[in-house]
Amino acid sequence: MANLNNMSEDFNPSLEFSGKRIKVKKMNKASLVTGLTILGMVLFTIYGLMTFEYDGIKFWHAIVQTLANFKVLFFTPHLTHFTFWQGVFQVLITVALAALTTLISAILAVFLGLLASQNLTSKRTSNVIKGIVALIRAVPEVLWVLIFAVSAGLGSVAAVIGMTFHSVGYLIKAYSESFEELEDGTIEALKASGANWWQIVFQAVIPSSITYLISWTFLRFEITFGVALAMGAAAGAGGIGYAVFMGSSFYFDLREIGAITFFILIFAVLLETIAVQLKRRLKVK
Repeated sequence: MANLNNMSEDFNPSLEFSGKRIKVKKMNKASLVTGLTILGMVLFTIYGLMTFEYDGIKFWHAIVQTLANFKVLFFTPHLTHFTFWQGVFQVLITVALAALTTLISAILAVFLGLLASQNLTSKRTSNVIKGIVALIRAVPEVLWVLIFAVSAGLGSVAAVIGMTFHSVGYLIKAYSESFEELEDGTIEALKASGANWWQIVFQAVIPSSITYLISWTFLRFEITFGVALAMGAAAGAGGIGYAVFMGSSFYFDLREIGAITFFILIFAVLLETIAVQLKRRLKVK
């Protein structure tokens, strides 16, 4: 018993191994919830696969047909209902929708993100804004677009407003967390020197967080570009997404859909390259 007591007293969650300490992370509430969520998703997936009705489905035939469709899509692309330059113009419309949405969202999110930061405002104000933002993010972007389409009508206006709603909610969370990274000692020192709230924001908070703000904004722009493709079909916003909708639903032209896919891939790579170059020049991680 004495040996067991000595062993329990000497126990340390940090273990020695080859001269280095290995930190054993204790189970907390967040990791427990994450683990249970993943386990639940895995179980539901297995249950769904086991309970699907597979009668009449010929798997090998379906696989062969799918591969044949991919061959037509990617090896024989051809534009039928519009020209090359018209396709470029349609992609630029989609990029413009994404850029406009991201710009408006970023401007609104900066001010609301400052109000949502607990180190800059009261805890109550921060919790209220974050709670509203969480509700906004919980609603899918397509649904926001359709909600605004009721009043504004189907088109680019409803698409931009709907995407902006969701983008603002996303960026407020990202920006506020970046603002909260600033040490409280810096803010207290500025207050002690007589700086007001706006001086603290523009002289300490924004300069220390600008790299993160730019990085989050670029990430959101890439996401919004993909959403704008879907909105071109769902909300009649135009752009290359509407061409995909027409080619797949009305014309059912796999060769044209393949050509449009290459358009989208090329522009996506160009946007990513531009974003990487800008981040390097601005020294954004």
